[in-house]
Amino acid sequence: MKAVGLVRRLTAHELRLLVSIALWMARRSHGTRHGRAFGYAQGQGGVMFAFGFVCVLETIAMAVLLRPWPAIERPVLVLDLYGVLQVVGMHAASVSRPHVLDDTALRIRRAAHIDLRVPLDVIASVRRETRYTHEKRPGELDLAIGAQTTITLELAEPIGHLTFLGRPTDVRLIRFHADEPDVLVQAIREMRTLAPAPRTY
Repeated sequence: MKAVGLVRRLTAHELRLLVSIALWMARRSHGTRHGRAFGYAQGQGGVMFAFGFVCVLETIAMAVLLRPWPAIERPVLVLDLYGVLQVVGMHAASVSRPHVLDDTALRIRRAAHIDLRVPLDVIASVRRETRYTHEKRPGELDLAIGAQTTITLELAEPIGHLTFLGRPTDVRLIRFHADEPDVLVQAIREMRTLAPAPRTY
């Protein structure tokens, strides 16, 4: 059953990448109809372009080198093209699936594999904090973009989160990146004043 669940998660992730490419090409975004969107992809745009360029060069080089052996060339070509599609999909997902703030929650996202809804009434504090190093610690979730996070969110109580492979975990502190961190921090603070006070136990 665990294997079946993992296959379903991976398949859903691949479908989200494909949908994200379509949204990106159409200059549309996902899940922003009822909230305010905040991007986070600028910090990785150059890196993703360079990575994609290298993947394309590798695809061409391998196709030339393996041309005398068609039985090997074709599977390798398919894998290389799939790799290029993955790079494009990850960038497209980062652009088309931004963070979203509405009057009840902050939706924190990273590409097609992180989509975490944080209710405003469990946010204890939010601050602008730039970090370039992140150590894995229990109860903490670091969602770096371009190796940095710019916002730290502390929660009054843990909330559930599923890792990419489906393992459940509780988080009480979240660090993530936004292209305009000061604007998002201020927007969260303003929205929290309209929401119920954070829960205390």
